[in-house]
Amino acid sequence: MKARYFWPTLIGIYGLDFVTKRFVETHFLPEHVPHPIIGELVRFTLAYNKDAAMGLSLGGYSRAGFAITAAVILVVLGVLYHRTAANDRFSALALAMVAGGALGNLTDRLMSSRGVVDFIDVGIGNARFYTFNVADSAVTCGALLLAILSLRGSKQGGA
Repeated sequence: MKARYFWPTLIGIYGLDFVTKRFVETHFLPEHVPHPIIGELVRFTLAYNKDAAMGLSLGGYSRAGFAITAAVILVVLGVLYHRTAANDRFSALALAMVAGGALGNLTDRLMSSRGVVDFIDVGIGNARFYTFNVADSAVTCGALLLAILSLRGSKQGGA
């Protein structure tokens, strides 16, 4: 049962991330120029990020370091998936979200030395959040779901 949630979610997130990044690279040029989508609240602004989320950097080793980190995380997620109970669809869904996002950003790192394609630009006026992509959203939502499931499991186990 978990495979019915895991694989379509992982493939869907990976595919959506890949397609949206290529679309933005083609249709929202030049780089760093905002294109309003929902007024100024949501804009598409093409940017390439050689580092990780929120500017985390390994200097000249960022591309290799973050690619290796993503690969290790994917292996760990695979182990967690195999350890997940066959009927635990929510854990399978959360793991697929994180894995699909990690795979999407890893693909960018391997495809181009320019870095990961980011384009979703949210904020009001000059108060803007970091520019991100579908993969980043999936990793964040999947990690939050895993945390909620873990907390819920801790409370049930401790009761």
